[in-house]
Amino acid sequence: QVHLVESGGGLVQPGGSLRLSCAASGRFSSSVTMGWFRQAPGKEREFVARISSGGSTNYADSVKGRFTISGDNAKSTWYLQMNSLKPEDTAVYYCNMFGVAWGRGTQVTVSS
Repeated sequence: QVHLVESGGGLVQPGGSLRLSCAASGRFSSSVTMGWFRQAPGKEREFVARISSGGSTNYADSVKGRFTISGDNAKSTWYLQMNSLKPEDTAVYYCNMFGVAWGRGTQVTVSS
């Protein structure tokens, strides 16, 4: 069974930065696609970013140019660097190993 644990969330002012981490444990293929999703209060969970095992990345239009997804396969840890944060980025952020597992989420609040 695969477990994903997110960390790095918190309260930040508009324009600030945060880096989220997702640590994976358990047995899983090296050919996994990892992603980040988010869910704001009263809204559906939405896609934020993903990275393939080969390093290809995709981003939601709303975060392009501000967020960067990366991974350290040796550490089984993936990251979401979030810059120029806006109040509308406030949400619970979830790590996802596509087709395998979800993390429990970490809260990101962007507010002055």
